[in-house]
Amino acid sequence: MSFRTYHEVAGPDGSGIAEQVGAQRARVQSRLRSVRRIVAVMSGKGGVGKSFVTAHLAAALARSGRAVGVLDADFNGPTAAGLLGAAGPLRIGDEAVEPRSGVNGVRCVSMAHLLEEGRPLAFRGPQAESFIWRGALEAAALREFLGDVAWGELDYLLVDLPPGLQRLNELCDLLPSPPDVLTVTIPTAESRDAVRRALRAAVERDALALGLVENMVGPQFPGDAGRVLSEEFGIPVLARIPWHPTPDTWHRLAERM
Repeated sequence: MSFRTYHEVAGPDGSGIAEQVGAQRARVQSRLRSVRRIVAVMSGKGGVGKSFVTAHLAAALARSGRAVGVLDADFNGPTAAGLLGAAGPLRIGDEAVEPRSGVNGVRCVSMAHLLEEGRPLAFRGPQAESFIWRGALEAAALREFLGDVAWGELDYLLVDLPPGLQRLNELCDLLPSPPDVLTVTIPTAESRDAVRRALRAAVERDALALGLVENMVGPQFPGDAGRVLSEEFGIPVLARIPWHPTPDTWHRLAERM
């Protein structure tokens, strides 16, 4: 089965779609020109504490003098704003949306800033066709968070990705070059297998794998996922986070970034 690309759709069906897509990508690139480094924090598995790692790493980087932003790309389970103390609502400036400021001045934008407390993310449209359009609408939300937010001068923009691979692929499609990737796992074999698939997908997209963070290290979750994945992919274990981390734990991780 073959499909036409945007550039092959012409005539009345086209509606200038190729030009629209090109303009959107150009807006994203222009907005992010002042961001020195984009790091996608990913796992491929839920429940490993990825948002917790993202928020504490962002705060530690900011504490060391870096300008840091966090884009919470987990639209259905947004927690980064709460972890960073970056309460909403968002403010619309002259030409862009202003991120909220949280712990140590970390700039944050999250779907939590746009949803009522306790309300799920819902898109308007025919319910019978929601399974068709939801993915496209979430991709559009990611594009707007990247292209319509005044991130300003940043040393790091950490993108907190949801479980799975779809949002990573959307991010790679929007950026001029793939982001660096920081991968979070817990020690168990189940996490190891899920994270392996995600890491392989990131490498196949030419993303630079910075290393692994092994979270929730302790007797509660026995295993050696960090070591196995480190050896398999030839990347370092940047931190092993215990159940009760200290500020020094995050400081050491920030230093290795």
